[in-house]
Order: sequence, then C-alpha cells, then structure tokens
Amino acid sequence: MERITIVGMGLIGTSLGMALKNGGTRAQIVGFDIERGVASKAKKRGGLDIVASNLEEAVEGARLVVLATPIPVMKELLSFLSTRLADGCVVTDVGGTKANVIQWADELLPSNVNFVGGHPMAGSERSGPEAGSEALFRGVLYPICPSTKAHPDATKTVADMVEAIGAKPYFMDPYEHDTYVAGVSHLPFLLSVSLVATTSKSPSWREMHKVAASGYRDISRLASGDPLMHLGVCETNRDNIVHWLDECIKQLYETRNMIKSGEMAKVHQLLVNAQDARARWVAGVEPGAAPMVEVSAKDVMNNMFVGNYVGKKVGSLRSDQQDQTHSQQKTKDQKR
Repeated sequence: MERITIVGMGLIGTSLGMALKNGGTRAQIVGFDIERGVASKAKKRGGLDIVASNLEEAVEGARLVVLATPIPVMKELLSFLSTRLADGCVVTDVGGTKANVIQWADELLPSNVNFVGGHPMAGSERSGPEAGSEALFRGVLYPICPSTKAHPDATKTVADMVEAIGAKPYFMDPYEHDTYVAGVSHLPFLLSVSLVATTSKSPSWREMHKVAASGYRDISRLASGDPLMHLGVCETNRDNIVHWLDECIKQLYETRNMIKSGEMAKVHQLLVNAQDARARWVAGVEPGAAPMVEVSAKDVMNNMFVGNYVGKKVGSLRSDQQDQTHSQQKTKDQKR
C-alpha cells in the first residue's frame, strides 16, 4: 500500500490528513509530531491511520512526504531527511513562504528525491489538531511552486493531492508567490498585531477594552495566530514584508494628513475607492476591467448608504461582463 507521511500535526497537518481520508485516498496516512501526544490527537480526529514514534520510522517507504512544520525548522528537517527518503520520493511543504524553502531543498535533498513547494491559502487563528477540519481546504487556491530540479511527475503528484483535498492547484514562481503573499497575507497579520500592540499598551486600555466590539474583534482576529509560524514567515520574507509595510505606512500617513487638515472630500473618496475595490474583489471582478466607480457626495446622500450604491454598480458591472462574454461566445459559435 502506498504511504503518505505528514510531518507536523497541527491545524494544517491534521486538516490535510482528514481531507485526504475524506477524499477517499487509498494511501496509508502516517503522521509524526515532535510534541508527544499531538499525532495521537490527530489520529483521534480521523486524520491518520498510523502514528509514528520517530521521524525515521514515519518517512520509511513514503511515496509523498508533507512538511507541515514551522518554517524555522524546515532546513534542519530537510537535512535530516536527505539520507532517509526512498528513491523517487516526493517532498512538499505547506509553509507561508517558498523561495527559501525551495533553496534549502535544492541544496540538501539528493537528486533521486523531488521537492515541490506548496502553500494552501487557508488557515485559522486557532491552532493544534483540535482545530483541524476536513473542509479547511475546500475550494481554496493552493499555490504550487516546483523546484527547477523537480520531475513533472512529482509536480503532478502534488497537484493530485491538492485536488484530492478539494483545493485548486495554482502554479507560481516562488519569488512571485512570496512577493504577493507579503501584501495579502503577511501584511494583514502584522497590521492586526500592530493594532493590538498599539491599543493594549495604552494607559486607557483598562477602560477602553470594555467598548471594543465587533470591529475590533474582527480586525484583531489574526493576532491570535501561532507566533512561531508567523515568526518564520517574517524571517524568510523580510524584504517583501518591509516593502508592503512601507507602502502601508505611506498610505496611513496620507490618510492622517487628510484628516488632520480637514480634507473630508479626499477622505470620502478614499473610503469609497476602498469599498469599491473590496466589493469588486469579493464579487470576483477582475481589477482594471472597467474604470473605478466614481461616487459623489450627492449620490451617497441620495442612497444613504455607499454600500448600496457601490453594490449595485459592481453587480451591474458583472452583469455587463457576463453579457459581453456570452455575446463573444455566440459570435465564435456562429463563425464555426
């Protein structure tokens, strides 16, 4: 029987095992975690067939090995595994950054072992096997970044695994991946952390925390994430994260100056543009598909809520795009 080994049985590792078993895989799912009892909890959740007592036992004869550990330990882990993997074994990971991990794999793994980086765009502020869910990856984008040394069959093995857990394979260059996720994943986490750090160290926090409600809870949610996992992300993606932090600081300072100088028309347009951009993203409208919707103060007053106005505009835009696509397809069919 084929064997898939998962190293690290936290939220992602346990969820991966559960999703594979729920997806009907015939492979034997073996798990290992350096913390005693964690893999046993994952097995109880339905994420494993076998709990390995040590790492060497866990990877013995494995066709596919998934590293679901914090990034800081992956280099040492790859070094240890380099002489203990079966010929033709495929190794992948689920880390939040890719360039460094792939570089380590290229340096440390033998030529008869293939490395294909991966990063499921899913997660939770909760951690540990107790938080695992077989539905965690369902419908989410799953970037795949193969090493230049990886055989196409190895890439297909990882892509098949991604599809088996209900996610969508998305092939990316590792440096492109790290640049993008720094803006849409790492920056939001650090903004959440910064908000909590700013407010909680205020002398007023003793009383202020009582009036912190849903808005504060929603934005601060990411700050509950695993510190070790995010430390590894910050360490291995420093330049990209610093770039996006600089851009955000610049935007915050511009916003601060608008408010301080009383330029409420500019503040209003900033709010509308942001709401419009997010509405387009949620609706799945491609950026640049049409000019930004300009909303005047009069429009806002007439509709009372900007969201109602922008929502209608975005809905209309999607409808127009669908009509245009349908028309183009009809023309192609007629030409045939």
